[in-house]
Formats: sequence, C-alpha cells, structure tokens
Amino acid sequence: MMRIYLRELKANYKSLLIYCGISLLFMTVGFAKFSAYAENPELLAILDSMPQAMLDAFSMNAFNLTTITGFFGVMYVFIGLILSIAAVMWGSDIISKEERDKTVEFSLTLPIKRSTLITAKTAAVLTNCIVLALVTWGIILVNTARYNPDAEFYNFVSLGMVSLFIMQGIFLAVGILLGSAMKKHKNAGSVAVSLLLGTYFISVIAGLNEDFEFLKYFTPFKYFDPASLLHESKIDLTFVWLSIGIIAVSLVGAYVTYSKRDLYI
Repeated sequence: MMRIYLRELKANYKSLLIYCGISLLFMTVGFAKFSAYAENPELLAILDSMPQAMLDAFSMNAFNLTTITGFFGVMYVFIGLILSIAAVMWGSDIISKEERDKTVEFSLTLPIKRSTLITAKTAAVLTNCIVLALVTWGIILVNTARYNPDAEFYNFVSLGMVSLFIMQGIFLAVGILLGSAMKKHKNAGSVAVSLLLGTYFISVIAGLNEDFEFLKYFTPFKYFDPASLLHESKIDLTFVWLSIGIIAVSLVGAYVTYSKRDLYI
C-alpha cells in the first residue's frame, strides 16, 4: 500500500505544482488589486450602482472592500473554486487513469485488494489537497501582510481555509466515486467538473433571492457562507455533518462499485 501511495505522489507532483502556481498567480494578482480599494470609499459608490441581485449573488454587499478582511471575503468563493476544481480533478483521475493509461492490468496482478488500491490512491490525492490548501493559506498571509491585517482578519482566514478544506474533501470524494463507478472512464473528469460548476451556479441562484435559499443544501459552495464566518466567527456544524455524510457516502460508494464492476483492460 505504501509503495502505491508513494508512486501516486510522484506521479501527481507536477499537477500539484501547477495548481500551486495557479493559486500563487491568482492570489498575487488579486490582492495586488486591493491597493486600489484600500481606504478609497469612492469606489464603493461604483458598487452601489450595480444591480442588487448581482451583489447578493456574489456576497459583495456583505463586505467592505476597502478593508483587507472584506476583500478576502469576496475572494473566498473564487479561492474555493480553485481548490475544489483541483480536488475533483484529482479524485476523478486517480482511479480512472489506470484504465485510460492501460495500466489496470498490471495493478490487478499485484497481491492487493481493489479496496487497498483505492485507499492508497485516496491517501495520495488527500495529501495533495492538504498541501495545496496549506500553500494557498501561506500565499494569502504573505500577500496580505503588507496591509497590516488585524486579529479579526487572521481568525477569518483560518475559519475560511478550514471550511474550504472541507469543501475540497466533498469534491475529492465525489470525484473518486465518479472515477470508480463510471464505465466510460474517459468521461469521469468532464462529468466531475460539470457537476462542480453546476453546484457553483446553483449557489449563485441561491444567493439571488430568499425564495431560492433552500438550494443551499444542494451546493457545497453555500455550506460555509463567508459573511457568517466573519460575523459569527464559527463554522455551522449542521453543514459540517452534512459534508461528512456526503464524503462518507461517496467513498463507500466508490469502494462498493469499484470492487464489483468490470474494468476496461
């Protein structure tokens, strides 16, 4: 099992570096733009002229963009998109690539169970998710240090990154399920990303009007509202347990389906 785990880490380190580079570029450019908003109330008048529905959908009316804390609150969802796309892609690819690369026959000759194979591969991509989340966290702190953030900001970022890691876990587990269950292994990645983007757009719709608020239970992007994280300084345990449930069901489904289905050799 350890050999498979190490092999997968080595095979995916380039992908990890690419996503870390994307995170670095996005954070650096994003927080560099904050200098235009910092202590510049005139720019808030521009936001006031925007449609209220758009402001609600992207939580832009919940934060003060002239503060680094408020600026991070607006960037929160986009950071979540980067981390979640990486997680769902890694999850869907880690299993299906054996069939895609025609190496599944070799894997089946190893004296290990299919469940052990999934466990080792899951541990490898989970390690990637942890590294990416920590690197992103560090990049945020480095890029915001020059603005002299206060204790409230650091607490907000800590809660935000923990909640984003939970979101990563959801999409990682769903990706693993799709990679394990889908007979058409070539479509696993595209279906996984489509599902992620679909849940993101559901989150946008849920933010447009209170009548659509029930949709928040169907999209992880609404499980941990950045405005609540900032103002209440806590993570909603209801959605933590819901997240754990989704992760558990997805992983159990992956083990069950992969152990029973015929593999493409």
